[in-house]
Amino acid sequence: MARIVVIGGTGLIGSKVVAKLTEHGHEAVAAAPNTGVNTLTGEGVAAALAGADVVVDVSNSPSFEEKDVLDFFVTSTTNLIEAEKVAGVKHHVALTIVGTDRPQNILYFHAKVAQEKLIRGSGVPYSLVHATQFFEFLGSIADVSTEGDIVRLPGALIQPMAAEDVATAVARTAAGDPTGDIEIAGPEAFGLDEFVRRGLAFRGDARTVVRDDEAHYYGARIETRTLIPAEGAAIFETSLEQWLPLNPPRR
Repeated sequence: MARIVVIGGTGLIGSKVVAKLTEHGHEAVAAAPNTGVNTLTGEGVAAALAGADVVVDVSNSPSFEEKDVLDFFVTSTTNLIEAEKVAGVKHHVALTIVGTDRPQNILYFHAKVAQEKLIRGSGVPYSLVHATQFFEFLGSIADVSTEGDIVRLPGALIQPMAAEDVATAVARTAAGDPTGDIEIAGPEAFGLDEFVRRGLAFRGDARTVVRDDEAHYYGARIETRTLIPAEGAAIFETSLEQWLPLNPPRR
């Protein structure tokens, strides 16, 4: 079985990936700043990657300011790739986003595009797992789109999925051969406004969700199908209706 280092391995997705890989007999190591591994500064990276067969990167920027996000993904990915080459890592897996290859003005996506470019050009065999939005971000999407008691969101399509399914896809990819770019998604597509409306209604949230196609999604206008996977994507089964009762909002 493989030694697999999971960068961001103590977070939402990373902790699940570590658990799934361990369950299947791999030596999965959680690497994050709180375990002494900081890909942004380079601290502990070389030691963590020593003897690794596979590196999985599900880390995220601690700041979402435009410059900070770009600096994080460029610097951390560069540090990882350099350490991987020294360690002889055979497979680099990174979690990224459906829609980075389409015209859009989402600043976070631009940073992920820069990360993807570095990985593709690194010479290290790779897999890029492009996931749709997670159900877990339903609340934050609503919050950043709220003015008073009104949530304004466009009707652009979204095909969200459960974090548990994302972790399954990443773990399976890490345990296999490099595949290049793949897309994963949930089973249902609906408008961003409908996604949030259904979630808030189930949770008894009194805010009113209004469809406004001029409204922004995380600060940017998006086209109808920017966030929808292309034909051939791997579709996971967990639906919003199945997920909601098991995931009450955090207080």
